[in-house]
Amino acid sequence: MKENTMKTFAEKNRELSTEFNTMIKEFKDGLWRYCRYLTGSPWDGEDLFQDTMLKAFGGFYQRWHPTNPKAYLYRMATTTWIDQCRKEKRNLGLLEECEVPKVDFADDLEAEEAMTILFELFPPRQVAVFLLKEVFRFDAKEVAGMVRTTQGAVYATIRRMKEKLHERPSLKNTSKSVEPVSHPIIQTYLKALNEGDIEAVLSLISEEANNEAVLGFQEYSKKEMRSGSMKYGLPGMRAEEHILWGRNVIVLFAEGGHGPEIHDIQYQEVENGKIVHHISYYFRKEFIFAAAEELGFKPQTDKPVVDWV
Repeated sequence: MKENTMKTFAEKNRELSTEFNTMIKEFKDGLWRYCRYLTGSPWDGEDLFQDTMLKAFGGFYQRWHPTNPKAYLYRMATTTWIDQCRKEKRNLGLLEECEVPKVDFADDLEAEEAMTILFELFPPRQVAVFLLKEVFRFDAKEVAGMVRTTQGAVYATIRRMKEKLHERPSLKNTSKSVEPVSHPIIQTYLKALNEGDIEAVLSLISEEANNEAVLGFQEYSKKEMRSGSMKYGLPGMRAEEHILWGRNVIVLFAEGGHGPEIHDIQYQEVENGKIVHHISYYFRKEFIFAAAEELGFKPQTDKPVVDWV
């Protein structure tokens, strides 16, 4: 009886999730960009996006008033990030008021260009204010609610940030990245993947491994993987290791009409000689599209279960 109840609950949840995603579909691309620049990293931004989606969906039942879905999502992302920074004991920054006119500031500062260095120059709450007001064009009242401050503090913060940005000789991020080293277990996994040897692949995975297709499904053991995602074998696509935003990933390619297209991007965590966490971004449209642009390939837009055409 309890098992049937859980199954029914899961099915209802999936139906509601589909309905929720349809409702917010037009806002997801902008939300992903917001998360990316708020955190200062595509990887951290993707994590924040995932947390935001789960919390926004799970917490929507608490809204009893008419709700703007776009503002709701950005509010959820902002508070989630600020709460995370608070737990990590980061300096969140104060948003102080001063005498400034409550109008948009006209200047030649390129907001999109400034986004690449905001994270380096300002604390989290100030970054959120700038992005929400200057890039994603929420009004000061909405921004004040999202970051839990006043409208006057929003205007004053924007002005001070623009002054500091103008004082910099360059808006380019000059930080150097260290190229990561590939793990030998991942090299063995990659070889087995390209050879279509499912038993060799599974032999590299721990019995208690987590297999996560982000915002799609989760499996909590190798046994579940055998009866679930790997029941019908491997995808049979060419797999290559690439460095994506400073991290080694495995990219699966499908052959499109005009060359290879990114079918999936995977990331594995290895411990004690075994893969303990396997992450697939198969269902993550915004992530796949941004990664495809970064790597110089086209994304596969028409693939099983999802249709991004």
